[in-house]
Amino acid sequence: MTPTRVAEPQTIEMPAPTAWPMALALGITLVFAGLVTNAIVSVVGVILTLVAAVGWWRDVLPEPKRELVLVEPAAEPARAIVPSAASVGRLELGEGGHRMRIPVEVQPISAGVRGGIVGGAAMAVVALAYGVVFHHSLWYPVNLLSAVAMPGMAQASLTELRAFSMSALIIGIVAHGLISVLAGLLYAVILPMLPGRHVFWGGLVAPLLWTGGLWAVLGVINPILNARVDWTWFVISQIAFGLAAGYVVSRAQPVATMQTWPLAARAGVKAPGPREIDR
Repeated sequence: MTPTRVAEPQTIEMPAPTAWPMALALGITLVFAGLVTNAIVSVVGVILTLVAAVGWWRDVLPEPKRELVLVEPAAEPARAIVPSAASVGRLELGEGGHRMRIPVEVQPISAGVRGGIVGGAAMAVVALAYGVVFHHSLWYPVNLLSAVAMPGMAQASLTELRAFSMSALIIGIVAHGLISVLAGLLYAVILPMLPGRHVFWGGLVAPLLWTGGLWAVLGVINPILNARVDWTWFVISQIAFGLAAGYVVSRAQPVATMQTWPLAARAGVKAPGPREIDR
């Protein structure tokens, strides 16, 4: 009597699972998190990164670790693919849930430049008012701003910060102008993607977010300058910028994006119009 042959289970060779990539990602995250928290966090991150890198290396070199995965046989064969002669219906942009890129309209670049200039002027008025009220000097906020490019200004005495400085004035105007215009351009790009109430997003949410980020970074990079900044008035000046810039950008006439253009226009091809075809 012939013995019955038992079918061997089918298997497939796959790379063995490993947790080292996640450990490496956690280590790198801790390295950068320590920059704004504590140096010990960065030290732990460096150690974890090195250990994870070595562990991951040993899992793939010189021979990658693999394991056999059981493949379950299909209960029934797949059906044959039968081609269909039905035509495809074309939807217009946005019709019947047809997908489209958001936003459909964007603000022009000129609106961002104008918003940055107007917002920078509003911010300057608040900053100068702070200098006059609390330090009896128009030059105090200007000199403090110039400390971004003149490190010596961060350590200057109150008398020096209240005095006029031509170099600090020029650097302060240039730095303030460039930052304001760049922020205005960001407003023109980002605000159309947010749901309505552009003045709310640009005038309150955005200033609070970047002020918190700047406060955390400046406390590590330049603690002396961070201690001299009056953050209450800084937030007020940023809100003034955001309200003015957001209002100007939101009032600008939006421009339709290229997705609303015909294919020939998007491809840069000059195609004949209907009248030319009839001829």
